[in-house]
Amino acid sequence: MKAILIFSAIIICLVGILEIGLRLVVGFGNPLTYNTDSKIGYLLTPNQSVTRFGNRIKINQYSMRSDPIEELRENITLRILLLGDSVANGNWWTDQSHTISAIIEKQLYEKLAQYQTVEVLNASANSWGPRNELAYLEKFGSFDSQTIVLLINTDDLFAKAPSSLVVGVSRNYPDKKPSSAIAEMIGRYLLPAPKVPEIKEEGERVNLNLAAIKKIQEITNQNNATFILAMTPLLREIGKPGPRDYEIKTRKLLEEFNRAENILYLDLLPIFKSVLKPDSLYRDHIHLSPEGNQVVSQNISQLIINHTQF
Repeated sequence: MKAILIFSAIIICLVGILEIGLRLVVGFGNPLTYNTDSKIGYLLTPNQSVTRFGNRIKINQYSMRSDPIEELRENITLRILLLGDSVANGNWWTDQSHTISAIIEKQLYEKLAQYQTVEVLNASANSWGPRNELAYLEKFGSFDSQTIVLLINTDDLFAKAPSSLVVGVSRNYPDKKPSSAIAEMIGRYLLPAPKVPEIKEEGERVNLNLAAIKKIQEITNQNNATFILAMTPLLREIGKPGPRDYEIKTRKLLEEFNRAENILYLDLLPIFKSVLKPDSLYRDHIHLSPEGNQVVSQNISQLIINHTQF
């Protein structure tokens, strides 16, 4: 009996050490959670602060990856609204201070001395497309921003309509905290991934997404702000195997659309191609490394400086 008690105590201690280690080192047990929304599809639960894999992530009262803000902007404040997906958001692999929005904020603060405060609001979430971003803008407004930047990647032109089907089903979009860090680890790495219902949509998605971009521009103009559309390429578009035929066709369609609508457009494909080692700009085929975030931020910051009416 004594041996059993000793063995049980050892097991309990080891489980406790594992639980504490997973929480402190990895951040398991406290993932970001998501809320469903009938128009946006889903968005990050407001007022969260977590640390995952050593990276700090803060979500404010408006589901932005930003510090809490006042809804009304003061005259001494330059405010930029950045709309985007996981590239803009940075996800768990990017510390709050290294996100594109944080870098732009720092760059603008250093170059625009007439403002005591610079805020770059990061309204983004994983796998959002132009229609999610439009729905967010329609729900919350522009927060009196002087510039609205829509940051997309090539895949976003083919994004499906907003849907909440992934929330609470996909392990990447939990709607509540797990019972423990160990439970999260088991669910994430040891159990089969749950089957997520497929989003079905009829019609031409590219045209629907272009229409959403046009609507974002119209809302920006109505608020007397400057609209900037920026697009990052996929890694394969830079070198081999190169872009696919449908991507080349859609890029040309986007360029024609931008000219017709007089949209201020930043195509980062030629800029990325000019980098000596473009692979260094990516952490995978689509998401950017810290170096990639710097390149994107520098180019967007310069456009803001050149075209925003201060």
